[in-house]
Amino acid sequence: MHVPDGFINVPVSAAAGVVAAGAVAVSLKGARRELDERTAPLAGLVAAFIFAVQMLNFPVAAGTSGHLLGGALAAILVGPFTGVLCVSVVLLMQGVLFADGGLTALGVNISDMAIVTTVVAYLVFRGLVKVLPRGRRSITVASFVAALLSVPAAAVAFTFLYALGGTTDVSIGKVATAMVGVHVLIGIGEAAITALTVGAVIAVRPDLVYGARGLTQPLKLRVAGELVDAPAAEPAPAAARSTRPVWIAGIVASLVLAGFVSFYASADPDGLEKVAHDKGIDKKAEDHATADSPLADYGVKDITDTRLSGGLAGVIGVGVTVVAGTVVFWGLRRRRTNDTSPAAVPEDVTSEKI
Repeated sequence: MHVPDGFINVPVSAAAGVVAAGAVAVSLKGARRELDERTAPLAGLVAAFIFAVQMLNFPVAAGTSGHLLGGALAAILVGPFTGVLCVSVVLLMQGVLFADGGLTALGVNISDMAIVTTVVAYLVFRGLVKVLPRGRRSITVASFVAALLSVPAAAVAFTFLYALGGTTDVSIGKVATAMVGVHVLIGIGEAAITALTVGAVIAVRPDLVYGARGLTQPLKLRVAGELVDAPAAEPAPAAARSTRPVWIAGIVASLVLAGFVSFYASADPDGLEKVAHDKGIDKKAEDHATADSPLADYGVKDITDTRLSGGLAGVIGVGVTVVAGTVVFWGLRRRRTNDTSPAAVPEDVTSEKI
């Protein structure tokens, strides 16, 4: 789904860039409300995990592969505004360092892969959890469906942008049919990865899943033959609820996936690449501005061993993404803390409360 330079003309790419910039600005403000002592340490990890899993292309049809987009996963784990920022950080790292996704098309990619997937997924997720029975299983089911629908939604969004600013004369109906068809299949893989990841986190630390807050089924006790809600448990001490074990497990998993498992990923073109080649919408594709980057195409320049080169590039990518994400999200968390500190409260408001 990474759109290269030259697929969409300059005016539409620029307009998408404005939309993306506006959405990121809104997300920066919204994320300050979402990020707390639980989500702030994990948001950078979520970005790094998405980067790692996106390296694992899986086969979906003859000669076609797909990979995680990550909008649904990020929105459910750390919140929709923070989710937009997570995927945007990943796309920025991929475009600048790995020549994956055009630089002039960065606004298109953020609009398509970060905004559309996150918004659609979170709306579907919230709608489902309101009608499904309260419980962890329902959260996992809602995650699966939300992720499944988010991918063809992104395919529809790309088709719309191509209809507005495509650089080749191709039947939009054929593009839409091909894009949606293959991305429904990719969506199944996205849904499985998302549901498994959300389910795994819920199993060990349900309090860390933003989308699961207040949705778990309360414990029932049988009293005089009737089931009643058990008293709420006292919150565990902060030390006992440290996010460090989860963070360490997540970063190790990301490094293993990007540094080792990625070597076994499918080498077939992904959904957009396949459709672009088959339908001829790649005729005016341009070379990437950072095609000579030392990490272009997810390999380290001058390292001839393919396995070592790709694995090292993946490890570097995870490291850079987790650092960039952590800096952004901890900065936002500190801004929220400063905004809510007594010093930030106007004197007249403080006096009234006293």
